Amino acid sequence: MQLRQQLPTALPMSTLVSGAITTLVGVVSSAAIVFQAARTLGAGPTEIGSWILALGAGIGVTSVALSLRYRAPVVLAWSTPGAALLATSGQGTSMAEAVGAFLLAAALTVLVGLTGWFERAVNLIPPSIASALLGGVLLQFGLGMFTAMQTQFWLVLAMLAGYLLGKRLLPRYAVLIALVIGVVLAAAQGSLRFDGAGFALATPVWTWPSWSLHSMISLAVPLFVITMTSQNLPGMVTLRAHGYTTPLSWTGAVNVVLAPLGCFGINLAAITAALCMGRDAHEDPGQRYKASIASGACYLLLGVFGAMLGSLIAAFPLALITALAGIGLLDTIGGSLAKATEDPGSRTAALIAFLVTASGLMIFGIASVFWGLLAGVIAHLITRKPASA
Repeated sequence: MQLRQQLPTALPMSTLVSGAITTLVGVVSSAAIVFQAARTLGAGPTEIGSWILALGAGIGVTSVALSLRYRAPVVLAWSTPGAALLATSGQGTSMAEAVGAFLLAAALTVLVGLTGWFERAVNLIPPSIASALLGGVLLQFGLGMFTAMQTQFWLVLAMLAGYLLGKRLLPRYAVLIALVIGVVLAAAQGSLRFDGAGFALATPVWTWPSWSLHSMISLAVPLFVITMTSQNLPGMVTLRAHGYTTPLSWTGAVNVVLAPLGCFGINLAAITAALCMGRDAHEDPGQRYKASIASGACYLLLGVFGAMLGSLIAAFPLALITALAGIGLLDTIGGSLAKATEDPGSRTAALIAFLVTASGLMIFGIASVFWGLLAGVIAHLITRKPASA
């Protein structure tokens, strides 16, 4: 009886809800992109389930362990920009080569985390260029939402309208509102296919890595750069803005262990992490780490039942998934473009990086994100003016 009375005080409902919403928003807004990335690399339903198991377990265990260790709301997430990169640039890459790229990107994360090179390495790439690369990678997901209107006009329009109304009235639940509207309309149209869906536990699928120069240049290095600049850096800033600190190297270490199972990239969360750091999570800042523990527990459940999640997502019409991915990335795309163009002195170089990346340009089998980075940096060096000018 005493334990039952103490439990609400130790873990109030607001804390549980904040943790659950953190996971829900993070997953709903980007799960479709992760599935697209896995399919691009040739993954079937079993492999997709293994990806979700590895990602969910890695995020869940690390979030809970670091939150308990540092008494800070450490929220991890999978790299949505990284998944988008794999979906757009992974065509023709084998799963073994992709795993090799995951391992190298994770090893670089460990290296910069342990040595403190992260800030110095990030400083080598102008922030406007990094933002432009991210915007270029994600652009086609935003465009895909409107392309999907050619086949499912009313479905996509209703989801977009629901999202916009949600942004005005219930911003925290805007993506969830769009998802609910899409599912309801798809069910009314009879386009949901749950024949293959069922209760199932995820099964780990081990893939031995292999390495090639192509996968290193086209996937590993861009995956590392995009994840560090667009995910880990904002995550670190968010933690510090709320008065918390945590080491970065643990995310890379866990990623190294789980990469052969499909863990392509886990990182510090930023936007969703903020849900666990405000007063809605707990009045006492010293107790808000419990919300991130709740979020981690939800990710663990997600991982265990990853096979079922994969079959459920597969039951949705493609237009719904495409629209949901685009809607979930609207703010990220807009924020990337705003950061890329806010400095007039580097705007031209950032736009070149953005356009080259978004074009899908491929030379010598190397994906456009590399050429966008190269073109943007060269343009920045040529056009920037001396500090005294």
